[in-house]
Amino acid sequence: MSTIIPQRVVDLLARCAQEVDVGHILGGQIAVAFEGELVVDEALGDVTLDQRLHTYSAVKPTVSLTVLELAAEGLIDLDAPVAGVLPSFGNEGKAEITLSQVLLHAGGFPHAPMPHELWADRSARLERYATWRTSWAPGTAFEYHASSAHWVLADMITEVTGRHHADVVTERVMEPAGASRWLAIPEDQQADVADVVAIGTAPDPAAFREKFGIDMPVTEVTPEALVAFNDPAIRAAGQPGGGGIASAAGVALWYQAIMHDDGEILRPEVKTDALTVVRQNHMDWLGAPASRTHAFILGGEQTTKAARGFGHTVSAAAFGHNGASGQRICADPESGLSIAMMTRGLDRNDMVYNHWGTAISSKAGLLTTPLD
Repeated sequence: MSTIIPQRVVDLLARCAQEVDVGHILGGQIAVAFEGELVVDEALGDVTLDQRLHTYSAVKPTVSLTVLELAAEGLIDLDAPVAGVLPSFGNEGKAEITLSQVLLHAGGFPHAPMPHELWADRSARLERYATWRTSWAPGTAFEYHASSAHWVLADMITEVTGRHHADVVTERVMEPAGASRWLAIPEDQQADVADVVAIGTAPDPAAFREKFGIDMPVTEVTPEALVAFNDPAIRAAGQPGGGGIASAAGVALWYQAIMHDDGEILRPEVKTDALTVVRQNHMDWLGAPASRTHAFILGGEQTTKAARGFGHTVSAAAFGHNGASGQRICADPESGLSIAMMTRGLDRNDMVYNHWGTAISSKAGLLTTPLD
């Protein structure tokens, strides 16, 4: 058995307050849940507990789990080409890319563009897939597909169910977990959503190269792209790779529900696959094994946990998925804790928010201790 150590909660909140004081956290929330209940639920800076925040990529597992459930029902085949369900995707040499490869960020199209003007137009999205090209051989590497892969997953969900992907995700893996809708929030239901703002300064390229030995990677996850989610229409579109909206408490409790699920949410075989089976272990840009299942990132080796976005104190079995610029989210079956740290101030410097994010996540992971 384990129990919560009150002094460690005090230490955690003190570290959060420190980051608010120095300006790293403009406003946000931190929530930690244990045995199905919240043990920490605090607002930080200029955000209140009755607001919701952008999860960004932390929404990805909800879409992936929905796909895994549909596959378990036989509606789609993880090992079959995506083009068998979405024919337009097969153009430009993509005919053999499998659904599993898309789930694992192994599809080879990490930078394929889907302009936000097309997000609410499925016909236009299907046409756009026909123009996408691969930049490396599918299945041979890991490169994070920030948005492209999950648009494909969303349209596959719609194709086999005949319904909007966000509705299916909500009914399949959110409501059975007692969670609210995270995707495609109608414009008239967004009054409580905290706007995001870019803060800080971009990293010095020379300092970045000195620290990591490589040039800064160029991605679509720019401050401008992230701040665009303040647009009510963009929030309502349900961007499946980054458009989640939730409170930190809601996220922490959803992870508790998934961690303790006994078949009410996920089929047992889906849960085992999603929470424990590493299927993608190519190296990431930092030289760390990806340690990805079909839905989550796993803690894995101690020496590379932080590179994957985990605190140093979680176990190898921890599972989660962070979001851009400081959304730190995971659950640890060994400690029983689920942790959600979310912020509306999006630091332009990855090195800054990764430093304080790892520190806070590490303190959150220490809230329990085994009882003899």
